[in-house]
Amino acid sequence: MSIKATHLLTTACLLAFCGAASAYTITGTVSDNDGKAIKDASVSLLKEGKSTKTDDKGKFTIHEDEEDVGIAPSFKNSVGYISINNGILSYSQSSASPVQVKIYNSLGNQVFKSSMQGSGSLDLSKMVQARGTYFAQVSVGNAKQQFKFTTDGSYSSTFGTANNGALMKDAAKDEAIRFIAEGFDTLTVPLGTLDTTLDVKLQKTAPTFKFGYALKNDPTPSKGCGKASSLKKVRSVENGDQFEIRVGSDTRKYFITLPKNYDNNKPHKVLFALHCYGSSGEDFVHHSPDYDHPTPYYGQQVLDKNGDYIFVSLDAIGGLWNKGQGDHDFFAQTLTTLNENYCIDTSRVFINGFSYGAMFSYSLMQDMQSRVRAAATYAVADYNIWLPEGNNMKNLPIAWMNVHGVNDGRCDYNRAKTSALPRILKRNGKADANGDFTDASSEKPEEVKGNTGHVCYDFKNVDERFPVKWCSWPGDHQWTAHDTGNMGVGWNWEQTWVPEEVHKFFEQF
Repeated sequence: MSIKATHLLTTACLLAFCGAASAYTITGTVSDNDGKAIKDASVSLLKEGKSTKTDDKGKFTIHEDEEDVGIAPSFKNSVGYISINNGILSYSQSSASPVQVKIYNSLGNQVFKSSMQGSGSLDLSKMVQARGTYFAQVSVGNAKQQFKFTTDGSYSSTFGTANNGALMKDAAKDEAIRFIAEGFDTLTVPLGTLDTTLDVKLQKTAPTFKFGYALKNDPTPSKGCGKASSLKKVRSVENGDQFEIRVGSDTRKYFITLPKNYDNNKPHKVLFALHCYGSSGEDFVHHSPDYDHPTPYYGQQVLDKNGDYIFVSLDAIGGLWNKGQGDHDFFAQTLTTLNENYCIDTSRVFINGFSYGAMFSYSLMQDMQSRVRAAATYAVADYNIWLPEGNNMKNLPIAWMNVHGVNDGRCDYNRAKTSALPRILKRNGKADANGDFTDASSEKPEEVKGNTGHVCYDFKNVDERFPVKWCSWPGDHQWTAHDTGNMGVGWNWEQTWVPEEVHKFFEQF
């Protein structure tokens, strides 16, 4: 929220004992963070009890005219009147408060102080005898006026353009102006003066949800932010470090790759790579390039140009994700360890995996919706998937992207499309008036036709905070999909479009 306030000093000069000046005028504009004017915003001056609305250009004015009942002929908008002429200070005021007069020399030292009632005059020549420049402050209650004069024999004043002025109403103690607009956070601005111009910007009110975060929400820092990690690595490997953690009766192995510019005061996104059958956690940290390991972490690390991510690779016991609750606990405990030792954005934790790693990802994403923002799977299979049973099953939405070859004979494409996909869509439909998610499983994806190319379909009936993307291509059991057809003539895994599509999917949050 930005506030730009410009104080306008109102020093209205009057002809002797007549004329007019504003007691106070507050003006300004109200807009949103994009600079768009906010119409019909309520603007209230709290102590004075005055309010107004902004117009279609976001502008507002609060103005007060005040009748003076002093001995001088009627003039408006001031609580008192002062003038200085040839060394004579004349004053009047409309309240029962005394007129306070203080005079300071050019060094700021007070040389005179007096309190007077009603109206009258004061001969400055008797109060200030030394030649020089002086400053007078005259006040009645919270109304105040200041001016400068010189003692050059004639006691000429440099008060404005004439020798007369009004005592203007100053802001009451703790005065503030409040701005209220539908859909925006209320803003209250303290005021030291009632003559001012304010240009304010209101923040849109963050929506509240029964579950999940708004798109593009502010980072949520972990406990490890601002701290040095206390983790002890087992060994260093190319492009990362190996760590171990005890999960039940098992010692589990995992790898962490920090960005080169890691900052423990900046919340980093986290991406978990879950390996396929026959591979290992270390393979996705560093591996000679091939169609399963073109670059580390399923091709995501090379796309992290600004060092926004911490990458993690977990290692399955015996190469298989078949420990059920034990594997889920392994993931949860590792994520908690990251939370406590590194500065992570707990609202942007992502997982991805291929084949058996896709099955494990699919399992985790239906159990860890409160800790995982989104998942990307490559060739998910709707079998060999362990999920908590009964009341432990979390019937919550999750953002999900799946890439699948329509000719996949190992993790059947049609079974994934007709079983795994609708199971997620059933929970991801747009939220109703009560904030409950609806069933979007009746929507069917567009699919690739022919032997080349690919189609990525974004479902229309899902909640925008929990998108579902389905990418099909004319390939077999392979995650590095490409547009040159199946393995064989023209096959080239280095031309895969998958990492960039997945990166864009994760970056929308």
